[in-house]
This record gives sequence, C-alpha cells and structure tokens, in this order.
Amino acid sequence: MEFVLIALAILVVALVLGASLLVGRGRRTTRLDTDAAAGTTLTRPRPPVTTADPAAQAGATAVDPTSLAEAPTPTVDLPPAEPEPGLVFDTPPPSAGRLVRLRSRLARSQSSLGRGLLTVLSREKLTEDDWEEVEETLLAADVGLAATTQIVQRLRTQTLVLATASGTQLRDLVVRELTAVLGPDLDRTLATEQPDRPAVVLVVGVNGAGKTTTVGKIARALVGDGRSVVLGAADTFRAAAADQLETWGERVGVLTVRGREGGDPASVAFEAVRTGIDAGVDTVLIDTAGRLHTKSGLMDELGKVKRVVEKLGPVDEVLLVLDATTGQNGVVQARVFTEAVTVTGVVLTKLDGTAKGGIVVAVQRELGIPVKLVGLGEGPDDLAPFEPEAFAEALVGNV
Repeated sequence: MEFVLIALAILVVALVLGASLLVGRGRRTTRLDTDAAAGTTLTRPRPPVTTADPAAQAGATAVDPTSLAEAPTPTVDLPPAEPEPGLVFDTPPPSAGRLVRLRSRLARSQSSLGRGLLTVLSREKLTEDDWEEVEETLLAADVGLAATTQIVQRLRTQTLVLATASGTQLRDLVVRELTAVLGPDLDRTLATEQPDRPAVVLVVGVNGAGKTTTVGKIARALVGDGRSVVLGAADTFRAAAADQLETWGERVGVLTVRGREGGDPASVAFEAVRTGIDAGVDTVLIDTAGRLHTKSGLMDELGKVKRVVEKLGPVDEVLLVLDATTGQNGVVQARVFTEAVTVTGVVLTKLDGTAKGGIVVAVQRELGIPVKLVGLGEGPDDLAPFEPEAFAEALVGNV
C-alpha cells in the first residue's frame, strides 16, 4: 500500500512538472494514437521524468478530439531543462557563416562551371565558337536558358572592356556576374521567430529529396542559435520518416510529435503546433508527406494540413525541398507544389559533388521564390543559409 501511495505521489508531481520538461533536452516524443473506427483519439504521454521507479512512467493524459479547435492554449513558463541520464547529445554550432565554412563541398562542382567559364574567357581572342562554349557550360550547369543569355551578353560586354584582363580580373568578373543572377537583393530571411507565439514552418517536397533530414538539420541549427523547437512528424505514410525525425529530435534535445503509421497528417501537424503553443517554444517545424498511398492526392492533403494548422494561427514559412541533382525536373516539381501551397522559400539539397550549382539560378528565375537554404553534404551541420556572393565565390573557386 505504501508503495502505491509513493507511486501516486510521484505521478502527481510528474504531471505538474510535465509541461516544463516538454521541450527539455533528452528523449521527448508525443505519440498520437488514431482509432479509425471510433474517430480520432489523441493520447499525449506524460513526458519522461528522471526516476528509476517504473510506476512513475505509467501515466498518460487523454485529449478529447472534439475540443481540438476550441481548447485554450495557456502559455507555459519553461525553466532551463537538464538532459536525461544515459542520453548523450551534442550542442550544435551557430548557423552564421556556415556557407563560408562549407565552400570545400563545392570543389567538384566548380570544375563544371567556374573552371569551365574561366578556361574559355582566358583565351587571347574569343570567337563565336568560344561564346557557344560558354553558353554550353552554363546550360550544362542547369543555369537555365534565360539566365544563360543574360550572363553571356554581359560577359561579352565586360570582356571587351577588359581586353587585357588578368586571370584574377576575369575571376572577379565571373563571380560578379554569377552573383548578379543569383538575386542578391532577394529576402532570404527565415521566419522562424515571432514575438508572441511560436513560428510555424511547414516543410514540403517529394520523397527522396531529403525533406526529413532537412527538418532535422534546421532544428539543429535553431538549437545551435539558442532557439527552442518542437518537431511535427506529419509524414505518417512512411514510418521510417517519423523514426528518423524522432532520432533528430533526441540528438538535439527537442520534442517530436508523431502519430501512428497511416494516420491523419493534419492531426499530427495540429497537435505539434498546439504543443508548441502550450510550451511557449520559438519554432514548430512540421515534416509532411512526399507521397500518399490513399485515394486523395498529395497536393490536396498538403492543403488540408495547412488549413488545419491555420485554425491555431498563421503558417509563417513554407519551405520546398528540392534535390539539386534532378536539374530542370526539380523546377517542374516546384511548380506543382507552388500551386497547392504558398511556398515562401526553397531548400536545395545534395548541392555537392555531382550537383550542378546553376540550378539555384534556374529555380529562382522560374518560380520567383528565393533559395533560402542549401544542403552541401551528409553531415548534420551541412545545411547553410544561402548567400549569393559566397556561393558564387565557391562555384568559381581560386583559379
């Protein structure tokens, strides 16, 4: 009897402290169980407590699904949280200057663009055949026809002025012209912070583009910048995606909200945002499906997720993840997504090795949407804010 009373006392204390532990470091996962026969039942387990008593791990608080839209959203004051025993995580570095640090990732890409341009432009007298070679180099790098025409015209003019230009002058010229077509004046700010509520970021894209990994890397970058985060695993049609996102969350010490495989993605997204509001975090990042195995279309489902989330407040950022190696096919994919949701920024992944750096130009010119982040490798910190001049410098290299 005494053991039971002790266990109940621990449970009560844990429930009171649960909210403050919600976004602390360590293993934090909220699982949403869906009963298709009786409607949607969301179950939020009590956050883990630092105790070895198994009875203290047994509680759960049920949430009435009919109250989802009407439930009040109190603000929770979060004290500094400590990691759970036995769980190891590392502190991510800040995001500032990442692209500069990752220039070496573009070393192999520069041979197809930067080196190719400089090889032709350094010739003593440029013929029409040479200018055709410049065009072919740009097109092969997926710069796109319109941007290629603009660059060639400007290079023609500038090389006439710099008839006796040195190798350094030619390099600076190429960097300057590439920077100009990369849209240096576009607003690439990520809306990941709001003054009075969590910022909501929806991440969309086809399976295989690196979408879930990108969500995890963004969370890592935000944590490195001192932000608090909740992750929403709304790709319920791929169990591996939820597992992967949960692993990212554990590594950086943030909460992951997930549902059962095949469950309603909108419910998971809604609960993730509401959890973020309750806990008073800075940012809620929601991973979405890239393919559905139901009768409803992917774009319809994405629209539904956005509408459901907006019952709690606005979606501040919709990031479209594109695989840079797909070239112009990525632009076609992007058009489809922009018809379903209002995309505010593009994340280009796999922009290293065999990737063609010019796709950045093509995506921005075709869609009118800025590239905000670029993935330059497989490492957890190989996601960087896009900086046009630094990117152009990296593409051309020191040749």
